[in-house]
Amino acid sequence: MLPENADDRQAPPLRLADADREELARALGRHYADGRLDADALDERLDVVLRAEQRAEAATALADLPPLASPVARRRRRRGRHGEATTPEAGWIPTTERFVDPSTGRVIRVWVVPGDGERRYVPEADRSNP
Repeated sequence: MLPENADDRQAPPLRLADADREELARALGRHYADGRLDADALDERLDVVLRAEQRAEAATALADLPPLASPVARRRRRRGRHGEATTPEAGWIPTTERFVDPSTGRVIRVWVVPGDGERRYVPEADRSNP
């Protein structure tokens, strides 16, 4: 039986596309870079986005965060070693991949630069010093 009027119909939940996940991951990365999220919160929220099947599910990862302003173009930073940066730049997409740099003992998170797919390596904040 069909609803009597259009107001009685509910739109089906919208499926999440890979491009949607990438956009949400990029937004989470900017919140992390701006200091609104720590590494653990970023991991948890990325997990929500990557596992979500519908847009409403994924949107919960950003629900308590303020809207982001348009990214400001920044000069490229000089990097010490290949692909290493001191902080992530606006637009970089965080991954859940992390490793310990054997030469320094620091925990490094892997970020991806959209467009060219290059990987960048950013040290995480020292968790022993809150």
